[in-house]
Amino acid sequence: MSNALLEAFVALQDWLLAHLLEPVLLTLGLGSYLEMAFDGVEFFLCGVLQITAAYLLLRPLEALRPIEVWPDRKAVRVDVLYSLLDRLGIIPLLVFALLAPLFVSVDGWLRFHDIIPPQLEDLFPALEARPLLSFLIYLILLDFAEYWRHRFSHTLRWWWALHAIHHSQRQMTLWTDSRNHLLDDLIGGFWFAVIALLIGVPPGHFIILLIAVKTVENLSHVNARLSFGRLGELLLVSPRYHRWHHAIELPEGRQYRFGCNFAILFPIWDQLFGTQYRGQAMPPSGLSHGPLAESAAQSGFWRQQWEGLRALLATVLPASSPPQTALAHAPTTAVPLPSHAADQQRARHPSETP
Repeated sequence: MSNALLEAFVALQDWLLAHLLEPVLLTLGLGSYLEMAFDGVEFFLCGVLQITAAYLLLRPLEALRPIEVWPDRKAVRVDVLYSLLDRLGIIPLLVFALLAPLFVSVDGWLRFHDIIPPQLEDLFPALEARPLLSFLIYLILLDFAEYWRHRFSHTLRWWWALHAIHHSQRQMTLWTDSRNHLLDDLIGGFWFAVIALLIGVPPGHFIILLIAVKTVENLSHVNARLSFGRLGELLLVSPRYHRWHHAIELPEGRQYRFGCNFAILFPIWDQLFGTQYRGQAMPPSGLSHGPLAESAAQSGFWRQQWEGLRALLATVLPASSPPQTALAHAPTTAVPLPSHAADQQRARHPSETP
């Protein structure tokens, strides 16, 4: 059964390439990009499958066990648009188009100087016969790098101006993962690709690794009262764990002044580097203070892109915009955490959520 599905997937990939992309690329004299186009079709089809699976599996959870219920879900629609642009390859294609010339130049320079980035399999030949273990090690290394990228995006003032778009959503759902400023996506794509290049991720692993990260991120943003249990939440980021990362009110403590729970997949990084908070409540999400206008929570795609650019310029040219109130999700002065009962009250009466 699995072999039949795989064969059908590859057959569809071949058909789309041969009948849709190949004629266009050859007409434009871009035949050298056929291999990349083949990978792009694979990414697109995997994105279709991922979005379908996320909707069929996670949307029912949001309906059955919601953390918050909103009479008007208009603010969620822009996140759906972000997800379609991201998962179906539109934004990754834009990122690739901007970064490809740089990586071609770097690859040419490395080849000219006979420099080949080592792969794990070169350092540990035994991994050649254990592709699953090799994949897991690459995933751990990339997740470690992603933890620091995420943490820097909260710590560096100019980067937070862009990343705050992601945190401005007060109606957080499974779609919120893809809600990012395009420049933030560009930086994130560059970071991920450079790390993958440096550690020698095989081309066949790259797309699967990227999809694995995106799938868990969908789950971690879901609007559902879901935890993985005491042991499970030590091993993988859960919706409850990640919701504290999006909380309007940060936990008390200097270590949380820029946020908490930065891990993408594995909570161990937060535990090792002192940024873990394991609250049991499901706090309201969004920004109470920060570099963006209050309207960012409700505005459309292009308006959010513009607001992010304005916030970025304000960090470079402070005189061009009114001074911002804070860098983090909440005031720098710590505030009491909401109780579980209060959290339930907010879920029943979302209009009262701050």
